[in-house]
Amino acid sequence: MILELDCGNSFIKWRVLDAQSIVVGGGVVGSSEELLTDLFALPGLALRAARLVSVRSDEETSALTELLLERFGIASLCARSAEVLAGVRNGYSDYQRLGLDRWLAILAAYKLAGKACLVLDLGTAVTSDFVGADGGHLGGFICPGVPLMRNQLRTHTRRIRYDDDAAERALQKLSPGRSTVEAVERGCSLMLRGFVQTQLELAREYWGDSFEVFLTGGDAGSVEEILPVARVMPDLIFIGLAIACPLP
Repeated sequence: MILELDCGNSFIKWRVLDAQSIVVGGGVVGSSEELLTDLFALPGLALRAARLVSVRSDEETSALTELLLERFGIASLCARSAEVLAGVRNGYSDYQRLGLDRWLAILAAYKLAGKACLVLDLGTAVTSDFVGADGGHLGGFICPGVPLMRNQLRTHTRRIRYDDDAAERALQKLSPGRSTVEAVERGCSLMLRGFVQTQLELAREYWGDSFEVFLTGGDAGSVEEILPVARVMPDLIFIGLAIACPLP
């Protein structure tokens, strides 16, 4: 069995593959301790290796790999940036500065599409990346995701106070808000949609209709209706991780 980890800024997404590369377990946790609890609860767990991508500090990442070695006796392969890999050329002037989560999503999308593609990751931060038909990464954009936008408003505006249930109810439609929670939640949602639509317009300027759109991240579902042709792939980064960190 192989353990795969996507260590983001806020959460650790994990899954376990069996010998046939079939997913036999997975989830999202907030800490290394929660990860161990979930793994030990998985029936028949017999890990032989781990691979991971992390946008966390080197110290945090090292602590996690050491914990896996201590508890399961397994070594961990960590994804690294590259100038060229699997037919994709990193588009950053300093290739090591491109976020690893973005790099892996790009690798996966290009392998799956085999042509030009637009990759949208809608999470804590929202990112877009453009990859040409020849595998050349043209660059991309980063902006705050809905959680960051919401939290900034809550933090810096004293009278904005509401809970998550109220936020969910407010998003049942997108008409102008008649309460603060409706105005904030619907405003953030429309900003996200506007960003996505702009990326789509830019991609069409580059490639006409000869490209594929890949959509991943926790808020992917909130824009599916305006991107009916998008391939929604929650595990896109894991597909890229297997490309960057192959195991025998």
